[in-house]
Amino acid sequence: MAILEDQVLASLRRIIRATDIHSRRLNKDTGLTTPQLVVVRAIAAGDSLTASEIARAVSLSQATVTTLLNRLEDRGLIARQRSEEDRRRVNVQLTKAGRALVATAPEPLQEQFAARFAQLEAWEQHQLVASLERVANMMDAEDLDAAPLLAPGEDVG
Repeated sequence: MAILEDQVLASLRRIIRATDIHSRRLNKDTGLTTPQLVVVRAIAAGDSLTASEIARAVSLSQATVTTLLNRLEDRGLIARQRSEEDRRRVNVQLTKAGRALVATAPEPLQEQFAARFAQLEAWEQHQLVASLERVANMMDAEDLDAAPLLAPGEDVG
């Protein structure tokens, strides 16, 4: 019986290690955290979005996205510009450096996962979701707020 428990715990540990390794490689290659890269890619995909539009696109709170945008702006990767049509709207765009970074940055781990997950049969997808939700409950993590980002316990800011 303990053998099955050990297999589950070893699998969880491999998942944690994989996200940590990918995150470290991403940071080494780009200087960005996973949440920062996801935000930069959302801006590139949407072009001239507001912070609230970015927050919805990446499933993070607006406060978290604002913190991320501040850091990206400090690095010269994004620029904020007040809209000419609606002065209340502040648009976020990538700078030339931001566009260059997006062109060379590796794919976030969750995008690789999503592509492979989509190839599974629907019943397998549902089975995985149910099993992982059960594991989260067994670890008293059912009430923890978590965005769909594979980032190893890093502060998303």
